Amino acid sequence: MSRAERLLELMQTLRRYRYPVSGKQLASELGVSIRTLYRDIASLQAQGAHIEGEPGVGYLLRPGFMLPPLMFSDEEIEALVLGSRWVSRRGDAKLGEAARNVIAKVAAVIPAELRQELETSTLLIGPAATQPEDDSILERVRAAIRAERKLCIAYGDSEGNPSTRIIWPFAVGFFDTIRVVVAWCELRKGFRHFRTDRIGELHSLEARIPRRRHDLLKEWREYKGVEPQ
Repeated sequence: MSRAERLLELMQTLRRYRYPVSGKQLASELGVSIRTLYRDIASLQAQGAHIEGEPGVGYLLRPGFMLPPLMFSDEEIEALVLGSRWVSRRGDAKLGEAARNVIAKVAAVIPAELRQELETSTLLIGPAATQPEDDSILERVRAAIRAERKLCIAYGDSEGNPSTRIIWPFAVGFFDTIRVVVAWCELRKGFRHFRTDRIGELHSLEARIPRRRHDLLKEWREYKGVEPQ
């Protein structure tokens, strides 16, 4: 492995961690000596990477730095294309447009040989059995999640029984034929899942949810036994 490839792999490894990771663990994952790791971290810091930490404490990469030129492995290129194509077919209109824009931006900055792989990927997404028709609702749910605001929804359960709920939305699950809002329900005083195709009316409230969405997501994962993705 060349030094450039090693530095890129170190950056990619650091990006996976949200909390400080020890130099020993990083060296083990990368298959290098601890001295080589310290030298590579110093090289990245000299190039402008916001890597915080020190030996014995751990290291954390702050966002905002990318090694030029942008490099990807063949598998990473395929993952990007496959993911963007899935979002284009399964997400709402704005998400689909955003996915296509991401691929266009990546294509503009990667080397020519990688651009060829990006543009000629043979991984395809098949059509869903049915296509959700709730783009407007999904876009407004995502906006409420970003703003951490409560939603008032008119909801019908699986038997068609109507109810009005005030919820704290913090995540959306995408499946082949449905989308599911994950939220804290004030009526039930607990976590609940709401299919977007069963939401009749939706209003974003001025009131902000009393807890950060990241905390709610963490608690829901622990409650449901769902591993972070």
